[in-house]
Amino acid sequence: MDIQRIAAFAEAGQGGNPAGVVLTETLPSADQMQQIAADVGYSETVFAAPQGDGFRTRYFAPEGEVAFCGHATIALGAALGAQSGAATYPLYLNDAEISVTATPADAGWGATLQSPGTSHRAPEQGMVQEFLALFGWTSADLDPDLPVTRINGGAEHLLIPLANRALLADMAYDFDAGAALMQKYGLVTVNLIWRERPDLIHSRNPFAGHGVYEDPATGAAAAALGGFLRDSGVWSDAFEVLQGADMGAPSRLWVAPMPGQGAPVRITGQTRTIG
Repeated sequence: MDIQRIAAFAEAGQGGNPAGVVLTETLPSADQMQQIAADVGYSETVFAAPQGDGFRTRYFAPEGEVAFCGHATIALGAALGAQSGAATYPLYLNDAEISVTATPADAGWGATLQSPGTSHRAPEQGMVQEFLALFGWTSADLDPDLPVTRINGGAEHLLIPLANRALLADMAYDFDAGAALMQKYGLVTVNLIWRERPDLIHSRNPFAGHGVYEDPATGAAAAALGGFLRDSGVWSDAFEVLQGADMGAPSRLWVAPMPGQGAPVRITGQTRTIG
């Protein structure tokens, strides 16, 4: 089986978040896809097979299936572009219908995904304190202008806005404790952010619940963030997310919320082929 390895949201031809991409006529069994994803070892591997006018698409992390993965969708867009040309490709997920548009770039392919719809809600009682304790922070370390919030743009995340860049740079946590806590609350990642400007956000995304300490670039979290900022009245225009620099994999995500409460968000990134 041909497994392409493509880094999504690369910055100037470097960094990005590696994804496995498998284009096939028929999807393998769930057990087979899970084993392939574990063998590849990236935070996600995406599998896509033709269905109607688009592709049936599923995403697997090393330790479980996820409903939606942004960086793997961008990598899939690059693979589809290389195979079939620049176009918009409908993608049929387990619980949503989205799309990815492949665009030629100077060094390969770029892509824009349109996420599932977005939503947000308050955390459960005690949840915030549990996660602050995980990272060794207190309420004084939080951004006073943004609340800790559950956000969703096709996958569930906990948004923790921080008061300064140094807290983000120094982020560390116990992997086993983090995995248990994320699984307890059904989170794909914890989206830690610091807002340098309204249109420039720095992010880190622990991903322990699915077997990865940290994700270098997280399109699903960026989509959920864009939806939350728009729907809460904080910021409805486009913005950029810088991620991965603290782990040596600089990544850049362009985020464009679509109009309307709960509407999808468009996420754009450049890719690079690995190997």
